[in-house]
Amino acid sequence: MENISNGRRWLGLMAILAATLMNLLDSTVVNVAAPAILADLHGTYVDLQWIAAGYTLALAVGLLTGGRLGDMFGRRRVLLVGVVGFVAASALCAAAWSPESLIAARIVQGLFGAVMIPQGFGLIRDLFGPAEVGKAFGVFGPAIGLSTILGPVVSGLLVDADVFGTGWRMVFAINLPLGAFALIAGLRALPAGHGVLRPRRLDAAGAVLAAVGMFLLVFPLMQGRELGWPAWVWVMLAASVVVLALFTAHQQRRRGAGRTPLVELSVFGKRSYTSGVLFVLVFFGAIVGFSLAVGLFLQLGLGHSPLRASVTMSAWAIGAFLGSGFSAGTMAKLGRRILHLGLSLMAVGLILLYAVFTQYGLGIGGWTLALPLLVYGLGMGMIFVPLFDVIMGEIADHEVGSASGILESIQQLGASLGVAVLGTVFFAAAGTTGQAAGFLVASERVTLVAIALTAVAFGLAFLLPRHVRRHEQPAAVPQQEPAAAELPEREPALV
Repeated sequence: MENISNGRRWLGLMAILAATLMNLLDSTVVNVAAPAILADLHGTYVDLQWIAAGYTLALAVGLLTGGRLGDMFGRRRVLLVGVVGFVAASALCAAAWSPESLIAARIVQGLFGAVMIPQGFGLIRDLFGPAEVGKAFGVFGPAIGLSTILGPVVSGLLVDADVFGTGWRMVFAINLPLGAFALIAGLRALPAGHGVLRPRRLDAAGAVLAAVGMFLLVFPLMQGRELGWPAWVWVMLAASVVVLALFTAHQQRRRGAGRTPLVELSVFGKRSYTSGVLFVLVFFGAIVGFSLAVGLFLQLGLGHSPLRASVTMSAWAIGAFLGSGFSAGTMAKLGRRILHLGLSLMAVGLILLYAVFTQYGLGIGGWTLALPLLVYGLGMGMIFVPLFDVIMGEIADHEVGSASGILESIQQLGASLGVAVLGTVFFAAAGTTGQAAGFLVASERVTLVAIALTAVAFGLAFLLPRHVRRHEQPAAVPQQEPAAAELPEREPALV
């Protein structure tokens, strides 16, 4: 490993953190800035859904290849290319002149985010080595947790402050200084590896089939309500099943020919892992869709400013931070039971929130919402840390990298589906009048759907392994790929 000074290591860690923060901010920005975007660009509710889901859908598709690019061409080079592309897309978001232009820029953001984000863990390991990587994650984890709490508040402050008359655009423009720091610090401090795999042709056909299949699944769910659910919407849903089946067959053919597939399908032979994939779809769909609905209700229903809405929702983020800390220290002992504990708390939070909606109506105050959101966030946070380790409890060592990569992509697909499904429920109940009472009814219905999805996740959790996967190295750090000369004749899957 390259000899790196201590100061350079920490500067490199800060560069990786800055890149990660850009992704975190842009994953949640629509919850804060949505009403301002809607008013300024004269968009529709469906436009708002696409502004949120376009980013996560592009991430889901891009993650199928993003991680392997770093192994092929060097993690620093790929991360910095991702940073440049992400910043350029952020500038396009800030300059958007129509809903369509913003949606397109968000999709580009998601694609470059999928190139940028997977390089982080490997670079941290390269910087600190096995002996000291724990120190780096000891700083990195809490920094991300605090950013999760403060990020939405900062976004709300930026929208409210209307700096130089930019309004919501500053939420995207803030990525420019963050990206500039990540680029400069990355060039100075990150190790210049040249990749451990010989450059090979990626599975472009597989990536296209995956993208088309996911699009055919999400698009009709997003547009169906506004268009009155015409017959072609159902045709598209059926076509998504066909295309994803073709993707599966294509992957099997590549594997049979000894070529690199995008996805290692052998992991789906384990019931616990397949159940885990369904769990991730339901869980992340529920929390992302519900988060969007709450943010919209606070501003469109209760008339809160972006900053006030962000501060109100910070109780949720604080709960998630505390729950993550609890599960990190107990997941090895509790195993799968930590998921049931977290889901139970989430259900309690949702039931309390529904009671608040029905009792107080539009007279709800911010402090009234704080307790239900805190409880919900506490349960949600308990699930974040151990989830992937529980799901992969029965995965063989050589399948860990592929299984983890698939779950990351499925997580983003679940987020897109959550925005599509729960967003559709919310806007259908709110109607087209935009009246505050309509948004209250919409929030009540979304809360009931979220309770149902939480119950489904609770049942699916019984199908997961009882114990978390044991690690000899820090969790979530991918295993080292073999050097090019040591590669087996049959190539490994991309994810």
